[in-house]
Amino acid sequence: MTNPFVAAVETPSGKDTAYENFPVGSWLLPRALRPHIAVFYRFARAIDDIADNPDLPADEKLARLKRFEAVLLGCETDSPALETVHLMRRSLARTGVPARHCIDLIAAFKQDATKLRYADWDDLMEYCVLSAAPVGRYLLDLHGESSHGYGPSDALCMALQVINHLQYCKDDYQSLDRVYLPADWMAEAGATVENLAAAASSTALRSLLDRTLNATADLLDRSRSLPDGLRRRGLAMESAAIIAIAERLIEELRVRDPLGPRVQLTKASYLFCCIRGAVAAGLRSRLS
Repeated sequence: MTNPFVAAVETPSGKDTAYENFPVGSWLLPRALRPHIAVFYRFARAIDDIADNPDLPADEKLARLKRFEAVLLGCETDSPALETVHLMRRSLARTGVPARHCIDLIAAFKQDATKLRYADWDDLMEYCVLSAAPVGRYLLDLHGESSHGYGPSDALCMALQVINHLQYCKDDYQSLDRVYLPADWMAEAGATVENLAAAASSTALRSLLDRTLNATADLLDRSRSLPDGLRRRGLAMESAAIIAIAERLIEELRVRDPLGPRVQLTKASYLFCCIRGAVAAGLRSRLS
């Protein structure tokens, strides 16, 4: 049964882990850490759902997100309507992971509440630094890994974020009037945001999508050193599996139209990517 106090602040979307492009609390990760990863996912899902709620005005979204931030900063300590973020704060206290990753995510979703367009690729990447990079950094810190892994981890998470934007570009535009495509590239391709509402991509929009995929593939290339730089074998295998998933999704988005049926991997393809990446990382770990 849904807690009515929680429901007064949170706005569950009904999305589950199938909506994401990476495993959540994977069996490859230490059993003792999985509950904390689940709490982090629940927290991220809750604030994302607030930002993506088409029925909430921007000022109400910002007010709710500020309350989440206040709990993390210790400024609001007793409210049943903020159960999820209280769980997150307790998890951070137990694990010693700094709150800044959660604060950065909140900053990203505050931006989602008010910013609907991105001027260029750099503008989009600045958003992804807040909306995606903190996920990888949280996992690295949770596992006690070095901050030297932040660079390739950021690249992987940001690539996954752009892939997700492309998968849902039509939905984001139609339901939220939000476009995560570089406006300058769109203009150069001769495309318009209105093209995103069509049944199929125009030649101009396809050119824009391909350019964005090329830039995303470059990001993914910058992430390939991540598995070999990690001390925890399970996390290395997990990151290699996610890289394989991202590679396959980029391939799919190159040949399929995101304005048509949703571009996502079949369960078999998803599992194959996970096994391929994890096995390759495991073998490299044994040989090193």
